[in-house]
Amino acid sequence: MQDGQEQPDGGAPGERAPTGGVPAQGRRGEPAGDVYDWFRRGAQLLAQGHPAAAEQLLARAAEAEPHSRSIREALARAQFDAGSYAAALENFRAVALADPSDDYAQFGWGVAAARLGDFETSAEHLALAVAMRPETDHYRAALRQTRATLAARAGAYGPLLPGAPGYREPGVHGQVGGEPGGVDEDA
Repeated sequence: MQDGQEQPDGGAPGERAPTGGVPAQGRRGEPAGDVYDWFRRGAQLLAQGHPAAAEQLLARAAEAEPHSRSIREALARAQFDAGSYAAALENFRAVALADPSDDYAQFGWGVAAARLGDFETSAEHLALAVAMRPETDHYRAALRQTRATLAARAGAYGPLLPGAPGYREPGVHGQVGGEPGGVDEDA
């Protein structure tokens, strides 16, 4: 590998390998290497369970190549795993809008929306992902969970039982009589 080929660790020929998965620094605090190197190292950090570190490198790569769907998708995955759900949603959304047939981007958009409490948007995009890849178990499971949450919020599973969160005793909370609104037709 002395002839200018890439080193196995992703570094440039003659460059020392970074220690502990931390990329070498270039000038002005910029990571060493080019955009592809940042992408590869960011993806490696993500695979190793370091989403916050991956997010830093992948954000640099996305800044340099804002139209790269693969960089934006990897960045969205890192942001989601790091708990930055709003940022992840925006990047999954950008990828899905650029290619509406990207089932993984639709799935990512849906699960990020669910984490932010927008279950209507979540159901829409998870349903698209499931329609594109019906055999994918985790797509179907996420859609079932979102639909169950929507149904529970709509009261589709019947009235709340005493002791359940949100349950109100009839005639309590300032109401007169047993009916909501204070009217008791049996009186």
